[in-house]
Amino acid sequence: MSTMQSLPVIEQEISDASSKLGRWMVVIFNNDYCSQVEVVDVLMRATECDMQEAIIEMWEAHTFGKASVHFSTKQECQAAAEIINTIGVKTEVCPEWND
Repeated sequence: MSTMQSLPVIEQEISDASSKLGRWMVVIFNNDYCSQVEVVDVLMRATECDMQEAIIEMWEAHTFGKASVHFSTKQECQAAAEIINTIGVKTEVCPEWND
């Protein structure tokens, strides 16, 4: 009678370089021509956040000159930034952390 031993199954981990960089973020910059209502509205549409979060982010950009408003994949951040740009708000998409 022969006995077979089970060998461990080793699965290859698949990852790409962007996953090692962590999450991405959208930063908005204050300007003198978009109303606060416009900014809150576009943030809610672009990032699917609620009004309270959009107001806080708008206030932060207004007070400090810029605010991080969305964290996700690079592709999703770029899509959100494109929507925000439609009203003339300058955006930047960048890695959340500079490793």
